[in-house]
Amino acid sequence: MTLVSVPSSPNPARRLIRLCALFCLELLLLAAAYQFFVVIECHLTDVNGACRFLRSLVARALVVFAVGGLLLWAMPMLRHAVLRAAGQRAGALWPGVHAVGLVLLVLPLAMAPGGNLGAVFDVAIWFLGAGAILAGVGGVMWVAPAAGWRDIALAGRGIAPGALILAALLPDIADLALPLWNLDGMSAVTFAAVRLFLEMFATDILIDAPARIIGFPAFSVHIAPQCSGVEGVALVTAFTLIYALIFRESLRLSRLFLVVLPAAVLLSLLFNVVRVGTLILIGRYISPDLAVNGFHSYAGWVFFTLLAFGIVWGVQVTPWLHRTNRLGEPDMPLRDDPVAAFVIPFVAFMVASLITHAFFAHPEIGYPLRVVAMAAALWPFRRYYLRLAWRFDPVAWTLGALVGLGWLLFDQGDPEAGMAMAVAIGALPKVYILFWVIVRLIGTVAFVPFVEELFFRGYLLTRFTDRGAAGAWVALALSTLCFAALHGRWISAGVAGLLFALIAWRRGGVTSAIQAHVAANLVVAVWAYAVSDFSKI
Repeated sequence: MTLVSVPSSPNPARRLIRLCALFCLELLLLAAAYQFFVVIECHLTDVNGACRFLRSLVARALVVFAVGGLLLWAMPMLRHAVLRAAGQRAGALWPGVHAVGLVLLVLPLAMAPGGNLGAVFDVAIWFLGAGAILAGVGGVMWVAPAAGWRDIALAGRGIAPGALILAALLPDIADLALPLWNLDGMSAVTFAAVRLFLEMFATDILIDAPARIIGFPAFSVHIAPQCSGVEGVALVTAFTLIYALIFRESLRLSRLFLVVLPAAVLLSLLFNVVRVGTLILIGRYISPDLAVNGFHSYAGWVFFTLLAFGIVWGVQVTPWLHRTNRLGEPDMPLRDDPVAAFVIPFVAFMVASLITHAFFAHPEIGYPLRVVAMAAALWPFRRYYLRLAWRFDPVAWTLGALVGLGWLLFDQGDPEAGMAMAVAIGALPKVYILFWVIVRLIGTVAFVPFVEELFFRGYLLTRFTDRGAAGAWVALALSTLCFAALHGRWISAGVAGLLFALIAWRRGGVTSAIQAHVAANLVVAVWAYAVSDFSKI
């Protein structure tokens, strides 16, 4: 028997990186060409399903690349198998097949009369389909021969093929969330958040709240239910499930789904607000065509990819999400973990706030739900909180009271919003109104200061303390800006957040900041109760 050796690459890692960069560039150029040079409305063709599938290939490729990168990072055996396979050259045939596929993918651009690809799509689809198959197969075999791919599939106990298939199906999973787009409350939340985002950059904002139109006289958009971010929620949930499948033996799955998943959903909704707001700014200051045809189509997938990698990084650097810490020792109980104690109540508070905005006629009607969520999240950590350095701080109480007075003096509240809230609450049964007032006061004075200070000053402010003076200033700016963004009052809330941070630094702990925040909210709550205007709190 004569053995024929397979030519190998002297540097498989460098070769693999070059090929991946080439494929990403090709995807980018094809996406741009079909976005800007031709027009295609899939629902106007006779092959709507096939058309939508072809248009989704770019998004599918992005997600597959993201999950593939995650697998290579997380599974050393798979990474070694890929490098071994990439070191085996598959011959000159496959680059040619890949090139022929690219030519077929480009040909329909020249076939479209006046750029209207829909007019000839029944013919163009054959070129696009064949081109996608040839370019895909040629690219895969260009990376490694068939034997190499077999070894890759077997590496890591066969997890990689299933994870990549799920990644390729994520756009279809997102389509399953289409019925949820009819939740009108979600688009209302997005509309209000986009308004706050735009107010950071301009004042001449065009707002039509009943029609949900927002933007500027030269460029505006309609915040439809499809813009609510539910698609992103579906994608993030599916990605988290894939991640849990890959790391199911090392992760504490209950913590992953109870803590990481809600936080990822909130970030997904935040990214959606940034995406819509940035689209409007691009449409006004740069190009409406770029905003609609370019950024609008692919920014969501780019943000999703960034969030996916952020989820992975966050989980990997958080010991209490793993069965053992980095030293191989048993992980501490969740109830004793300081990161969990500082972060989980805030996540619960934000999730409950989102629910009240989406499912109640007026979000403040559901305020008791937020209090219940905070109480439930705080209770498991009660012994940890009791071990904090609690002592009365008269300076903190004094400064906190001054913050409360300043909040009232420089009130920037919307009178119409306050009136809408009063009307909504006034329409409720009298018994519920009394219950609501009591819970509102308790939540404002006790729960909200505790939960917010644990997160903003207990977690964010100390996140970079081990990185010297520069890290401390970054932490101060980050905690202050995030606190101001949450409250939508950049000056008043920014000053308050800065003072609370300085108070926390003064005593070297979060308890003094909690006392100052309680004092501030107590002043505002007493005033709100005296004048029967609970929109102040």
